[in-house]
Amino acid sequence: MSKTHEVGRADSWEGVVTAMSRGMLDGSNMYHFAEIRLDGGETVKIRIDRRLWKSIAVGDRIVKRPGADPAKE
Repeated sequence: MSKTHEVGRADSWEGVVTAMSRGMLDGSNMYHFAEIRLDGGETVKIRIDRRLWKSIAVGDRIVKRPGADPAKE
């Protein structure tokens, strides 16, 4: 089961990128998403910034620490 999750500043997780997508949801701004399989087995779809989206690929490991943005490990 996949669900969209807005990453909070206090959240902390680690996982592997399983899919990437982007789209113009509001018709004028490009949004970038990554589907992440968390270490616990749950799959979430998160919105990420363009710089991170361009630097990752399916199979890469992503880490989110409290107070920081998601980053490639």
